[in-house]
Parts: sequence; C-alpha cells; structure tokens
Amino acid sequence: MKVHFVGAGPGAADLLTLRGRDILARCPVCLYAGSLVAPEILAHCPPGARLVDTAPLDLEGIVAEFVRARDRGEDVARLHSGDLSVWSAVAEQTRRLDALAIGWTMTPGVPAFAAAAAALGRELTVPEVAQSLVLTRTSGRASALPPGETLEAFAATGATLAIHLSIHALDDVVTRLAPILGRDCPAAIVFRASRPDEAIIRGTLRDLADKARPLALERSATIFVGRALAASDFRDSALYDAGYRRRFRPSRGAK
Repeated sequence: MKVHFVGAGPGAADLLTLRGRDILARCPVCLYAGSLVAPEILAHCPPGARLVDTAPLDLEGIVAEFVRARDRGEDVARLHSGDLSVWSAVAEQTRRLDALAIGWTMTPGVPAFAAAAAALGRELTVPEVAQSLVLTRTSGRASALPPGETLEAFAATGATLAIHLSIHALDDVVTRLAPILGRDCPAAIVFRASRPDEAIIRGTLRDLADKARPLALERSATIFVGRALAASDFRDSALYDAGYRRRFRPSRGAK
C-alpha cells in the first residue's frame, strides 16, 4: 500500500498530467483539497472509490485516513492543487507517513505561476532583462517567512517576482516594492488562472492596487512584478541564432 501525492494543477481539469490521471484511475481511495481541486478531476477515480474532501480535516484527520487505507490494504491518491514542490504541506504529511512506515510517491503538477504566465502570454525570463524567477509570498497565519527572505531583498536582484498567497496584502506588497523597483515597474495579477472565471489585471506598481480593488480579490491569485512583464526592446536569445553552434545544429556555413 502506498500514498500517491498528485499535483492536480492550477484549476483546469485538463491540466492534470497523464501520470496523475492514471494514478487516480487505479486508487480505491482519493483524498482531495475540495476547496481548490476541480471536481471534474474526480471523474478519473474508479467507480465506488472512497472520496474524502480534506478541506474540513486537520492534519491528524488526514493521517487517520492514511492509516485506515493502510489497514485495508488500499492505495491512496492524495490530490493537492497546483504543484507539490511549493506551499503544498506535503512535507508534514510525508514526515508522518515515514514514522508510520507507509510508503509514498510524488507526481508533479502544473504550478499556478506557470498557468498564470500562460494567461498573461509572457515569458518570465527575457534576455538581459531578467533571467531569474523568484517564487515567494508574504508572511501569513500559516507560517512566517524566515528573516532573510524579504520582498525587498528579492526585488533588489531584479528578478521577476511571482508572489503567491498575498493578494490580501496587495497594498503592502506595492508599498514595499515601489521604492526599490520604481512605481513604473510593470506588474500584473492573475486570478484563478486556467479556470472559467479567470481574471487578469495589468498595470504598474503605481496603479495595480487601484485596478484590483473593485474586484475584491481574496485568494487564488498570483501577483507578478518585474521588467520582463512588459519587455519588448530586448536582444534575441542566442539559442536560435544562426551563428550559434549547438550539438544538434551546426552554425550556418559550418562544415
């Protein structure tokens, strides 16, 4: 028996990976984050599967479901929204599974920032503008950020910022970033990326908060800040330059 953690993707049911779909189809038990996971994804579960919405459960309640499945010899598909590598609370679950000697696997999902970037139609790393992406958040009730991980420190690098779980603190985010990046720095918000009610707000640090205020967004939004969001006058990457020799493509004129 194993617990299979599966990233369900950013929202759209068809952004579930094929591997995730196949795991769901063979597991007689599925634990899912009902407040975030698209219900259409559960259609991949086998007939008669035990479906458990973990939204009202605390950690010990979730672990109890794992133990119940172990005692019955049933594999579990554990669905989390987005990807498992960031802000998924998988680490605390696997720590308990290890203590119980219950095996587990992880299957990645499409992360929210990737779906949001696709909605914007933007590459987040642009030659000589930004070649790094910082995934971060502001401190919240669930956990505080370590002392060295501040918006100000990340902004000083010039990297593109993808700020999660922070739409409720948008005014604070803008106030902290504007002195470093400038009020004309491009910024955007993508609400519920890939879902039917997806919404996009584009602007700068000067007007982003004002543009977002009428929508009263409270969750499921990614804030992007950085020059790459509006870059147009940049040099082409050497990757596809005719004179750039690659293992699989000699430079033009090379013998």
